[in-house]
Amino acid sequence: MGLWMMEFPDRHPPEGWLKSLAAGRHVTVLSGAGLSADSGVRTFRDPQDGLWAEYRPEQLATPGAFAAAPTTVWQWYQWRRRAIGAAQPHAGYHALARLAGSLGWQLITQNVDGLHQRAGMTVLEFHGSIWKEHCQRCETPNPEAPTTAEEPPRCSCGGLFRPSVVWFGETLDAQVLQSAAAAMACDTLLLIGTSAQVYPAAALAGEARSRGATVLEMNPEVTPAQVDSRWCSSALEGLPTLAKALLG
Repeated sequence: MGLWMMEFPDRHPPEGWLKSLAAGRHVTVLSGAGLSADSGVRTFRDPQDGLWAEYRPEQLATPGAFAAAPTTVWQWYQWRRRAIGAAQPHAGYHALARLAGSLGWQLITQNVDGLHQRAGMTVLEFHGSIWKEHCQRCETPNPEAPTTAEEPPRCSCGGLFRPSVVWFGETLDAQVLQSAAAAMACDTLLLIGTSAQVYPAAALAGEARSRGATVLEMNPEVTPAQVDSRWCSSALEGLPTLAKALLG
């Protein structure tokens, strides 16, 4: 595995990217909040607005917070749903959909917003989906999700439904972890808009490299990820450029 670590603050893929992505029989993509940010979806690190300005997301996205103040947590997620629902997949999403569909790339996302699916992609949701709900007591999915009420609805068992996202302090679904780990047996791993700070997702790049994969990163900011080549580009600009170069 050759190391061609460079930073390219321009609109052209670094040398070696096209060859690696075109020749790879198995390419896996891991996307993060930076991809959604280009559609106007706030990341957890962005300051909150209005009523929610006094809270940190870490105060709301925990099992303990939901147990102590379920209505407050539920209403915050309803606020987030409305904001996400108003966003649209940008050109980078549609370019990624073309690339994945034409070249058979496997997609994993840390995002819970569903924008990949709205752009026509099939993706493994590493941290769940804000548009799904399940009972916090018996874990039964809510067939009526997403619920628009401002109070968390109750399951037939008496428990409250909650968003089906992975909260701080929770473990990931074992099947999701297994599928993500299997996807690291790839020729090339492409990181898009990830912070490389949220575990266990941040460990996937190291897992891929340990298996011999070339790890590429597209991000306008330098991250702690150990990669072979970094392209300092947003997904909004970089992905359409990549699709044009690879697919014409």
